[in-house]
Amino acid sequence: MATEQQPLISLSELAVGYDGEVALRRLELEVRRGDLIGVVGPSGCGKTSLLRALMGEIETYAGESSRRGLEGGGALRIGYVPQVDTVDWNFPITVEQVALLGAWRERRWAPWAGRRARRHAREVLEQLGIEELAERPIRALSGGQQQRAFLARALISDPQLLLLDEPTSGVDIKTSHEILHELRELNAGGVTIVLTTHDLNGVASHLPRLVCLGQGTIQADGSAEEVLQPEVLERAYGQPMLVVKRGLETYVLPVPEEAPGAHGAEEALEAADLTLIERGGDA
Repeated sequence: MATEQQPLISLSELAVGYDGEVALRRLELEVRRGDLIGVVGPSGCGKTSLLRALMGEIETYAGESSRRGLEGGGALRIGYVPQVDTVDWNFPITVEQVALLGAWRERRWAPWAGRRARRHAREVLEQLGIEELAERPIRALSGGQQQRAFLARALISDPQLLLLDEPTSGVDIKTSHEILHELRELNAGGVTIVLTTHDLNGVASHLPRLVCLGQGTIQADGSAEEVLQPEVLERAYGQPMLVVKRGLETYVLPVPEEAPGAHGAEEALEAADLTLIERGGDA
């Protein structure tokens, strides 16, 4: 849970982008120690760009950003897990070698991994339940194993802040739940986490804090109940959205553009496969 202490990262009126083109503007965001944040929004809205803004690895055109380590000083240690579809899975490297790519603090200036770094890598792989895959080439991994291999690369450097880009993309529902459970355990152990997700029903609705992007800026920041509201989602996604509550669960459905209003809501409910939705399907 978040605390009232000074934020790890603070963005104020920040505008960022690429090659002089603004991708996100007027960013106002604080990431505090202990946060578990999901970033949602339509495809191409800038979710990855926001992660890069948090890392300070994107062009800045206006505003301010600050990052600070935890007690004891030093720079904020950030671990980053990319989208799996950005990785060359034919590259000849094993799971253990992937993890060791993140062991820069233990390797110092040596071009190879020493005994200590290798032992640490095995401990992290064991923590994630993939130690038996240490010698397996990454091209032979399943989607969930791929995510855990790159999560190991991020965790081996003992990050204070962990950023993950679509960590449940391309995996089945069971694996998605397992990955989310592992992230919750890491968060309970003191790691601050920010992740992006396209899954409004299966992932976002179960996170304690959401940031919704749309139209080039942050549309809402708060609890899942506060953010998953029709007016917020319509601003972000550019179309009417229906929010259905069933007990403790919240489901988001797009309303057909050709049938707005109450009639469109009825059509959305009739067209939706609620069985799939209840299992965590995408809106």
